[in-house]
Amino acid sequence: MSSKTMAMADPSKNLVTRLRERVCSRQFLYDNKSLIALLVFMLVVSLFSPSFFTVDNLLNILRQTSVNAIIAVGMTFVILTSGIDLSVGSVLALSGAVCATLIGMDVNIVLALTATLALGAMLGCGSGLIVARGGVQPFIATLVTMTLLRGVTMVYTDGRPISTGFSATADAFSWLGTGYFLGIPLPIYLIAIVFAVAWYVLNHTRLGRYVYALGGNEEATRLSGINVNRIKLAVYGISGALSALAGVIVTARLSSAQPTAGASYELDAIAAVVLGGTSLAGGRGRIMGTLVGALIIGILNNALNMLNVSSYYQMIAKAAVILLAVLVDTRTGKKA
Repeated sequence: MSSKTMAMADPSKNLVTRLRERVCSRQFLYDNKSLIALLVFMLVVSLFSPSFFTVDNLLNILRQTSVNAIIAVGMTFVILTSGIDLSVGSVLALSGAVCATLIGMDVNIVLALTATLALGAMLGCGSGLIVARGGVQPFIATLVTMTLLRGVTMVYTDGRPISTGFSATADAFSWLGTGYFLGIPLPIYLIAIVFAVAWYVLNHTRLGRYVYALGGNEEATRLSGINVNRIKLAVYGISGALSALAGVIVTARLSSAQPTAGASYELDAIAAVVLGGTSLAGGRGRIMGTLVGALIIGILNNALNMLNVSSYYQMIAKAAVILLAVLVDTRTGKKA
């Protein structure tokens, strides 16, 4: 019997062989290195903490990760264009303060949320305008807006928390951060919606193609007739709007807006993006990788807390993980 006849006689064996070869290939392992690292990490943590794989703990991890994951989506858009946004934490704080004020004034929730997201998008576009029109490096531009907006937040709040009050509107608003639907925390649904929309935009829209093109080669993108400045404004606006959404979740969870909210959140967001495999040089990365990166950070924090590790050592552990991800990104970038 010929080899062709044997293959036709046992197609399942041929399919299994091809599947095994694909899964074990170097390219497959490289493309899914973040997911593989997450699974291995979860397995290791479960060995040290039997209570890790409980439903309550996993839902708690997802809920705690929601804020960083949503901010990281906006950060992914920015980094894909070879930019950076250090102002996300300050945007979160100011947007949360304004949202708390509106809810405290018993403004309609839909109107308050719309105004808050619009404010976040406007603040993000402000950073984008400095980068696009002013020609300032993204790091410097967003460092300036980070400091500026943090100062504005302190002035606006007078350095004090702003309560959402005790009205029916405030109770309904708090459900966004603490409520459950079908036994699942509401922020988890928000994560799913945000990532689904972001995945569609990056993979099936003209804006997504332009974002990747801009990060790959800005000059070539400009010469091809694409309005580069408009794309930069769009991605920073998206980053600002999602930071505002994260601010809404934090404010709803605490029923108040803290003037120091969002401090250092930009570092966790950047770490999630890099851990997810998105290149800091731009033009290469996947939005689902960002979700994996955010989960790695969330599980790391959860595992260290469950093992009663000091918060000081947690900072060292997180820095080591981020450094490892950057080194891997740099090495693979050189090979590319």
